[in-house]
Amino acid sequence: MRRVQICFVAAVSLLLIAAPTGGSSPTKQATTGSETQPTPISAKDFNPKRFARSTVIDNAWLPMRPGTQLVFQGWTGEGKERVPHRLVMTVTGLTKVVGSIRSVVLWDRDFSAGALAEAELAFFAQDNAGNIWETGEYPEEYENGKVIESPAWIHGVKGARAGITMMAEPRLDTPSYALGWGPAIGFNDRGKVLQTGQRSCVPVRCYDNVLVVDEFNPGEPGKHQLKYYAPGVGNIRVGWTGGNETSKETLVLVKVRRLNAKEIAYVGRQALKLERRAYLRSKNVYGRTPPLVTP
Repeated sequence: MRRVQICFVAAVSLLLIAAPTGGSSPTKQATTGSETQPTPISAKDFNPKRFARSTVIDNAWLPMRPGTQLVFQGWTGEGKERVPHRLVMTVTGLTKVVGSIRSVVLWDRDFSAGALAEAELAFFAQDNAGNIWETGEYPEEYENGKVIESPAWIHGVKGARAGITMMAEPRLDTPSYALGWGPAIGFNDRGKVLQTGQRSCVPVRCYDNVLVVDEFNPGEPGKHQLKYYAPGVGNIRVGWTGGNETSKETLVLVKVRRLNAKEIAYVGRQALKLERRAYLRSKNVYGRTPPLVTP
């Protein structure tokens, strides 16, 4: 399954999916307000000519303003044991060019039972229509403080392709879409709008008009991660469903922060430090990209 990072099964009808676990009870799905179905977005739409202001990510469902930090807390399942899980996602002030398109850089840290389990650089760009694309990821997975794996994928390297993270106008009854394609690491996750017009309460506050997206891998039947998005905020909750789901991860938004200048500078230094390791550990993938750029 996709990592929680904004991170994402033989295709089954979503009408058969059980009610979301770890979230508010679903209500009646809202209408789309239009009978006209949008043209499906495909890989060919990832074209530099379509990204005039790629680092201005103001999509209502997933805004990425530099200096914004979201903190999530919850649980993951390991067998019969529930393990505390904490995720810190920070929009840095850095950018990176991927596939001739400048992307915003996120620095994510994932803690399991209080220990750092993963750190990641992820890259996002918004097209002229308002769709947000993920252009690549460099994660480091840790065990006992040591890096054990770094399965990076970058658009244009080893057959990898950028994918849609959030559509400009998410609508019900539209086809599923690729979140990205990284054949070298088996990354083939897809997303589909499952519900709209929901209400969901998390420690930060209660939100209305919440969008629920189902993320799944066609090669992992019965495993689905559910992500809840509040307009103007972004991801506020993560849940799961599916008879074969093993991690049963649940997360809720517990804090939203606007970092000050000193904190943003610190985040930038940490992201650059992670990138230096990326160039050493992932020479054939990350090593084929230009370095992060400060404003």
